[in-house]
Amino acid sequence: MNNTITLVDLGFNESLKLALLNYNKQHQTNYKAGRVAVVQRDLFTVYCEHGLIPATITGKYLFVNGFDCQPAVGDWVVYKKSQCSNSNAIIYDILPRFSKFSRKVAGDKLNEQIIASNINYLFICISLNNDFNLSRLERYLTMVFNSGVIPVIILTKCDLITDKDSKINEVKNIAVAVNVHAISSVTGEGICELNKYCKQGNTIALVGSSGVGKSTLINHLAGEELLKTNTVREKDDRGKHTTTHRQLIVLKNKAIVIDTPGMREFHLLAVSNAVSNTFKDIEDLAKHCKFKNCQHKTEPCCAVKQAIEYGELTQTRLNNYFKLQKEAAYMAKKEKRKLARNNRINNY
Repeated sequence: MNNTITLVDLGFNESLKLALLNYNKQHQTNYKAGRVAVVQRDLFTVYCEHGLIPATITGKYLFVNGFDCQPAVGDWVVYKKSQCSNSNAIIYDILPRFSKFSRKVAGDKLNEQIIASNINYLFICISLNNDFNLSRLERYLTMVFNSGVIPVIILTKCDLITDKDSKINEVKNIAVAVNVHAISSVTGEGICELNKYCKQGNTIALVGSSGVGKSTLINHLAGEELLKTNTVREKDDRGKHTTTHRQLIVLKNKAIVIDTPGMREFHLLAVSNAVSNTFKDIEDLAKHCKFKNCQHKTEPCCAVKQAIEYGELTQTRLNNYFKLQKEAAYMAKKEKRKLARNNRINNY
């Protein structure tokens, strides 16, 4: 790490200083604070006051909290130097997060996987070529509305299509009040507009499928080739996983970006309120239905179905609304059962 970069540049503010002070008082210690830059299984790289150092987490923390609660990229942690090696650190705990973007882990487990934490903006990157997928965007928006993060939609590769404006309008119709930027890493179109987010102390995470151009965009924002990039396959526009792990990068202007591997699947957690935010247009229409418990299927005088007939709403968007509602409700039910089971075990 450049010596001119301080913890304050990395986002260490008065709230975190107070949290560290209280933690040290409570535990009668003198731990220091660092920010997690890289996570590779159970190995971490942490930005500290002296630069980047490798770190491991204590067995006690894992015993109490479990492997699924390990620090994520962007987390502020308390640590001390290892007695065995002065160049290594031992992580003892995580300081409070002000935001996090997460998803459910793959499979039947209910565990949460934190993609990045303590971020100000989430760049949701979607390619305007064959990767363009509004249903995936709705999933991202559903989780980001539950995260405390400001979403920004980045439509990449706008130089490859001729109907750019129509696709931008499609996105804006489902992402009301969210900033949308169409960019091209080839021509440079739209990239300068992103500089307003890249200010000192701001942390930006980028998410999206493989091959949408996240690493290339970071190189443009950095003004140098920081990350390796690959071309996509021409026949299906699928990209290779250029980024294999999440990593925090400090730009020359001391803005912070977090690069993430491409995500092919994005499972929701129990976020029924966030679904309502994502599909606010449908829920606003539903207020004008004849029946308060209208299911928007076969009921008479359904304002939602009328909107579809008049071309104000698509059946695809309504179907996605039903799908995400059902998925969030299912996850909430499983979470409730898990909590009740844990309570029975603890009270046994």
